[in-house]
Amino acid sequence: MVSQLLVSGAVKESLLLSRPCRWSILDYLLLVLVLVFLTGFLFAPLGLGGGLLFVPILHYVAGLPLDASVLIISLVLTGCVSYGSGFVHRREGLMADELIRNTAPFAFFGAVIGAFVVNAMGDSLDPVFKSLAMLVLIWALIKTTRRIRQGRSEKEGGEVEALPLRVGVGFGGMASAVLAIGAGAVYIPVLNQFGGLESRRAIGTSLGLMMVVVPIAVIVHALLYSDPWPQVDVLAFLVIGVITGSILGARIGLQIQDRIILRIFVILLMIILLRYALDLTDLVFF
Repeated sequence: MVSQLLVSGAVKESLLLSRPCRWSILDYLLLVLVLVFLTGFLFAPLGLGGGLLFVPILHYVAGLPLDASVLIISLVLTGCVSYGSGFVHRREGLMADELIRNTAPFAFFGAVIGAFVVNAMGDSLDPVFKSLAMLVLIWALIKTTRRIRQGRSEKEGGEVEALPLRVGVGFGGMASAVLAIGAGAVYIPVLNQFGGLESRRAIGTSLGLMMVVVPIAVIVHALLYSDPWPQVDVLAFLVIGVITGSILGARIGLQIQDRIILRIFVILLMIILLRYALDLTDLVFF
């Protein structure tokens, strides 16, 4: 049963079965579980869902083929991070509920469009996904390095600009469904610049948007997906791990300096960006 998660279909050989090493399937499962836990822990205090790391973990470490089922699993884990961290931020009064109610429909619409785009890609999802993901990774690297250099100001935020706010949140919803991310890297700067929110409330409100948008993306993806599903009981362990990590991260991680977490985040993004670039190079030239 465990191997069904790591080998999702007879037509595609799992990376686990082709690696020339002595690790067992259980070893890889434990590694995936630890990585998922750490992702939830590190991303929770940043207001991000972790999808930028979940897909590479599932694809490269667990050996799953990059198809819609991996996106759905990543979205489920991302949703768990948003709920685990979101409840903590809500208790601290860091969510702008009215702003969430006003902008969520645009994110819903974007998520539905994104799910249909993924379904239309079919077998071409792998190269298209990695190309789009590289753009988002570069965007996240630029924003994160600027944040490391400038620090975070609690006095940021200004007047609400309705049109760019709605367009930005709608794009975040579409990116969430297409790239299986929470889209915090999109929501936070949009809410900060066009929603009139200072940084910590932008983070909390970003998590609030994820809490309502990610389930919509999961449902639409699931309705459109017709191939075999990975084993559910193994997925449950990942869900427990990421929820535990996100709750601890939201509580303990807020006491860790942002710059330490952000530097780790940048290193991970650069590794993933390099791996995606190598994969695309192989597809083009070999």
